[in-house]
Amino acid sequence: MTQRDRFEAIYDAYYPAVHQYAARRTGSPDDTADIISETFLTAWRRIGDVPEGDRTLLWLYGVARRVLANQRRGATRRAVLVDRLHDELAAARPVTPVDLEHVRAAFDELPERDREVLALACWEELTSEEIAEVVGCTAIAARTRLHRARKRLATLLERRPSSRIAMGES
Repeated sequence: MTQRDRFEAIYDAYYPAVHQYAARRTGSPDDTADIISETFLTAWRRIGDVPEGDRTLLWLYGVARRVLANQRRGATRRAVLVDRLHDELAAARPVTPVDLEHVRAAFDELPERDREVLALACWEELTSEEIAEVVGCTAIAARTRLHRARKRLATLLERRPSSRIAMGES
């Protein structure tokens, strides 16, 4: 298989996952397209470094993560992630727009590294071992970071009175 054939196979197989990864982390289609193109440009340039098998997608996520970090130096875009969190919480109980603002505000208060591990666990449905590979740490460190991020989010959600309660509704 030539390098070009391998790249095309990787692109065809993983484009949808990289697209979703980028779309969930940007506020515009243009930003999403930039992340996707930079990620696959890096894969093309470093085709010999792209691992085989199940690790390919994790490698691409790691590249996309670094591309996104470079793109975010100005302003951080989190609205898409919070909307996805809203959808997941809605499965457990009905969520009103007031509740969404409560969750959005708590999520926005978290440090970037907490938001990232929560996003990888919830939206990309990665295991601790896979998160470790994407963010460049050990599996134990990833589990610890994820546990602490969940605790911090839960604390913020408990501490912040929701707007419904603040408005006198029960």
